Amino acid sequence: ALPRVDKVALALTKLLGEERGYAVTRFKNIWTEHAVVKGLRTFPKAGRAFIRRENVKRLPKGFDVDKHFNPPYDPWDQRLCVAPNGDFFDAIKEGRASVVTDAVARFSKRGIVLASGEELEADIIVTATGLNLRLFDGMPIVVDGHQVDIADALCYRGMLLSGIPNWAMAIGYTTSSWTLKVSLMCRYFIDLVRHMDARGYDTVVPVAPPGTNRRPVMDLQAGYAKRGEKFLPKQGPEKPWRMAMSYPEDAKALRGPVADEHLHFGVRRSAAHRLGGKRATHA
Repeated sequence: ALPRVDKVALALTKLLGEERGYAVTRFKNIWTEHAVVKGLRTFPKAGRAFIRRENVKRLPKGFDVDKHFNPPYDPWDQRLCVAPNGDFFDAIKEGRASVVTDAVARFSKRGIVLASGEELEADIIVTATGLNLRLFDGMPIVVDGHQVDIADALCYRGMLLSGIPNWAMAIGYTTSSWTLKVSLMCRYFIDLVRHMDARGYDTVVPVAPPGTNRRPVMDLQAGYAKRGEKFLPKQGPEKPWRMAMSYPEDAKALRGPVADEHLHFGVRRSAAHRLGGKRATHA
């Protein structure tokens, strides 16, 4: 649980003014979140113990925390949720909500029968495990007459795809605000276009080193992420092919030089005439 109103942010805005107060608050929130995620992932046992203590404090006395709030995965193997002002826990305390952790065995006339044999009565059942990930709405991508399988591509800096020219997309953070990374990507993309315009390039395509090891682009154990692996591009073990789930790391990398040995630039044949036959393959 976290406070719905950030009193530190209000104090900073009052002290420094709206613009500077916002900038300092943003800096504070980014680094606080980064430290929390880093700490929980580096020390998962300590993280689980901390989360358990916080849950015990907020749940009713005698609530079976180890049964209903003890998932089989570590913090940030799946995304964590925050309850503003602890409203979720208040609802449980007041009897307005309940939590049961179990597996669904089957539906019944009255609701759901769990694997334990317990039956939950329900007027409405909302399924929450049917999300399927698919990029670009399944649109086929064709390069030089050959259809490209997105799942075979490597993600460059989290936005360009190996072997596909002039293609940019945005994959944000799974452990932070999604738009934090998208904002950095947009700046990098603008710098990339300016770099190409200044040198007369029409095309850019990332080329991965041969034999690059591959793993899923989303480092999550959630069911929807695991089901979507076969439809999503992959990431490599090292930058710039590794998906950094860290704003400080990305802020440094995506604001640096645009071109490197992995990006191949070129000029289309139709445009080469205008440039005196000039063609290029590197920056």
